[in-house]
Amino acid sequence: MILSGLVLTIVIAILSQVFGVVIGLIADLARRSRFRVLRWIASTYIFVFRGTPFLVQVSIIFFAGFPFFGLAVFGGYRWDDLQVFGVVIAGRILAGIFALSLNEGAYMAEIIRSSIDAVDRGQMEAAQAVGMTRRKAMRRIILPQAVRTVIPPLGNQFNLMLKNTSLLSVISVTELYTAAAIIQGQTFQPFEVFGAVALYFLALTAAWTAAQMVIEKRVGAAWGAPLSSRRRAKGPVQQNEMV
Repeated sequence: MILSGLVLTIVIAILSQVFGVVIGLIADLARRSRFRVLRWIASTYIFVFRGTPFLVQVSIIFFAGFPFFGLAVFGGYRWDDLQVFGVVIAGRILAGIFALSLNEGAYMAEIIRSSIDAVDRGQMEAAQAVGMTRRKAMRRIILPQAVRTVIPPLGNQFNLMLKNTSLLSVISVTELYTAAAIIQGQTFQPFEVFGAVALYFLALTAAWTAAQMVIEKRVGAAWGAPLSSRRRAKGPVQQNEMV
């Protein structure tokens, strides 16, 4: 059960981080839109998901649900199981990934904002001066340069994501922590069981930290200098821990 929980933790973390990056990019671009409605929606989303505890968010998302996931017997809404290529994904896992992705997207929007703002404004002006539209300049000139400053905080966010999957225990997702809690309830050996869980999480974060260092070096080499010597996205954009 521990190994299955470990695998589920890794899968949830990866999917949630990928979706979070996509959502964050969309939210930041929407916040820069010339349409006031899009700017308002993006700003409100970021404010709400950065300003409320994750446990509250996932509880609302799972227990309140959304209309397009099916009407429940008692008048509420439920998360139906989803079958993908013959594999059944439990509704509570979908809800957990959805909640983590939305929460991560709000933080990634701020990281992406600071990374884009770190690019010299003259780059956009020069691109438009040679006939590029703002959208084309953003896609071909600005975003590629912003990537190099996104990578370090993105790696830190994924490190946090691995650990924050344990908060999905509140909706009974059998990830690493929940699997350990079940075993502890059967064996009554809390120190041994949760000590093993701590070691698993330490191994995961250590492995990712090593991988992140390799990625930073390779990207830095591609840009002509190590990322550690470059300006990184800083400020109140990184979460310390979800509550």
